[in-house]
Amino acid sequence: MSTRTRLAPVLIPASVVLAVGLLALGCSTKVDGAAHPVADHPTSSRVLAELLLEPSLFPPRYSAIVLPPQAVSQAAPDLTGVPPGARVDPAGCKPPVQDYGTDGTAMMVGTDNVNRSTITIELVRVRTPLAELGAQIAECPEVTATRNGVESTVATVLTPPPPMDADETLALHRTVNSGRGGQDVTQSMVTLFAQVGDVRVQATSMSFGAAHDTATLDDLFTSAVLRVRAG
Repeated sequence: MSTRTRLAPVLIPASVVLAVGLLALGCSTKVDGAAHPVADHPTSSRVLAELLLEPSLFPPRYSAIVLPPQAVSQAAPDLTGVPPGARVDPAGCKPPVQDYGTDGTAMMVGTDNVNRSTITIELVRVRTPLAELGAQIAECPEVTATRNGVESTVATVLTPPPPMDADETLALHRTVNSGRGGQDVTQSMVTLFAQVGDVRVQATSMSFGAAHDTATLDDLFTSAVLRVRAG
């Protein structure tokens, strides 16, 4: 199984660095391309943090941590490219509302300090099929987000979904261009999604100018989905 692709350079969000500082202080069917309703699954009764991978599963070059609850609400929005409270144009293209509480979202981040890259594994409790997110992305390929006078352009392209034993799968490549005073920053990321019951697994790779580590992303994504499926 492989979801490996060659992708453009990317950027680590500042909130992931902040999160590191805060820390220092069941069965399903193969995806068939159709949307499936969110189904009951053993994961429904499990605490999301209990379904995360062990940090030791990251390769040695990645310093991996489970984000503390107070850091999740800061780090998770970076994966959408739209800061909390930003004005979004078109207005109907705001990211779906997400519960950042302990029963809504759990996250872990592995950082490769040499290549200045990260891989994030995020588990999100959902009540809607993954196809709804895919439909919104297809309708909103480019949006503008503005907060505190800083404007960002978020361009998202759906890519072939990973072949995974899950209710639904999805993949995207996203580029975020932002800046003020002539200091523009380009951030790029690739995210793989799989939905198992009411738990959505999201694996995202970002970096500062090095190629995406798609081999590690693929391996960790696969392990994360298998962990959730096992309940």
